[in-house]
Amino acid sequence: MISTQAWADAGRLWDFQQLGHELRPCSVAIGLGSHDLGVADTTADLYHRGMAPLIVFTGATSRTTRERMPRGEAEHYRDRAVELGVPVSAIIVEPKARNTGENIRFSRSLLEDQHVPVSSVLLVSKPYEERRAYATARKLWPDVEWVSASTPMTLSEYVDAIQDARLVIDMLVGAQQRLMVYPRQGFMIEQKIPDEVAAAFERLCSEGFTSRLVPEETEGPECRSTPLRPLPT
Repeated sequence: MISTQAWADAGRLWDFQQLGHELRPCSVAIGLGSHDLGVADTTADLYHRGMAPLIVFTGATSRTTRERMPRGEAEHYRDRAVELGVPVSAIIVEPKARNTGENIRFSRSLLEDQHVPVSSVLLVSKPYEERRAYATARKLWPDVEWVSASTPMTLSEYVDAIQDARLVIDMLVGAQQRLMVYPRQGFMIEQKIPDEVAAAFERLCSEGFTSRLVPEETEGPECRSTPLRPLPT
């Protein structure tokens, strides 16, 4: 049973992840691989709306996608986009990245190798990871403009789609912790964390939503009393 307070706190983290960027045409769209094929759907929709002439789908496999996407997240994303009418010629597959940092670095390298001029990127992620993905991209590729996008939906709608409320809240808590920890480790730019968001994060940790946390390399107050398990970004 998930408490009313936990749902409220999860909603606060969900809202904080939403950046609300105004969509505009960009040089390329990068769809970040994951268990969520909705990212491919949204990227395909943005392509059809003229928001990017070229798509990079990036991602290998993880423990959550190994069985569902045995050929790799990027490959399955490409197949889905082609089903939705995106030409194969408009898609580049980056099949090796295993975390968000590699998604950005490997996609950039691939585009440079193919001499694709890039001044702006439409970054498509899961709804609960917009801010995290944006902060990582800004750190690793600072000389382009980034526009964040995700499937427009509420937390309740996303939980209904995934059919695993605890997993979604665990993921939200993990994304939030990375926003607090990773800037100190040089993995992403600093984000101002409102007090009410930090408090919501702490309460969710205390209620046990900790399966997606990563070890902290430096001292800090965030869930220090909670056992952490190393997981990829």
